[in-house]
Amino acid sequence: MNAIITLTTDFGLADAYVAAMKGVILDINREATIIDVCHTIAPQNIAQAAFILSTAHQFFPARTIHVVVVDPGVGTERRAIILRTPRFDFVAPDNGVLSGVIEPFLKERLRPAQGQTALPPELEAVSITRPEFWRSPVSPTFHGRDIFAPVAARLSLGAAPEEFGEVIRSITLLPEHRPYQESAGTLVGRIVHIDHFGNLITNFKRGDLPEEPFAVEVSNRFISRLSRTYGEGEGLLALIGSSGYLEIAVKGGSARDFLGAAVGDDVKIKLGKR
Repeated sequence: MNAIITLTTDFGLADAYVAAMKGVILDINREATIIDVCHTIAPQNIAQAAFILSTAHQFFPARTIHVVVVDPGVGTERRAIILRTPRFDFVAPDNGVLSGVIEPFLKERLRPAQGQTALPPELEAVSITRPEFWRSPVSPTFHGRDIFAPVAARLSLGAAPEEFGEVIRSITLLPEHRPYQESAGTLVGRIVHIDHFGNLITNFKRGDLPEEPFAVEVSNRFISRLSRTYGEGEGLLALIGSSGYLEIAVKGGSARDFLGAAVGDDVKIKLGKR
């Protein structure tokens, strides 16, 4: 049965971990199409994985199965889950890695702390508890190969999520770090991702930006206008990238290297020209 399964991991490209997962999937469903989303997530960086997944998953055909293995709690009592949305299925640890997928369905945008959040009615979730669907023996350090991959493969053959375990009504979400107002005329956000080109992707969405003139402050430098493309102007640029977030770039170079910036650094929006 032909189906699409995507993989997002922090396994890197130097080892055989990703290949082992693909082998397990194809051994169960040889007609599966496996797509690599990203395997260079920083080790154990759940927030980065959640962001990457949130910017990519919606572009796949309906009923694509997205497997996410960024799992610092592998082998502990953290749950392995299947999440079903109106269009997609997700197989992942219940550690917040699906936060970006769930967030658009939430009526309350602000979450003060990480923790279990009730699922919106449009979503269904199952705790993967039935070992007959797993590889045996299960390595306590490689659930990606022994639990997530075989479960995704059997989902791709038409199995229903509830066949794999118990229905659950809540899921773990990361704390939501939305931009906030620091003082009159100043909004504070942060860098949430740095892409391959060294562009600094912030958590400011287009709708967060004021209508009146403003400047972007990052690493004690100011950018007084929004560019439309990476090729406009000279030096530091601010623009809305393809994912819909405010980005800081350098024409022909790397903003990360130019500024010495890192994920988590503040980015400020200040009303008025600088």
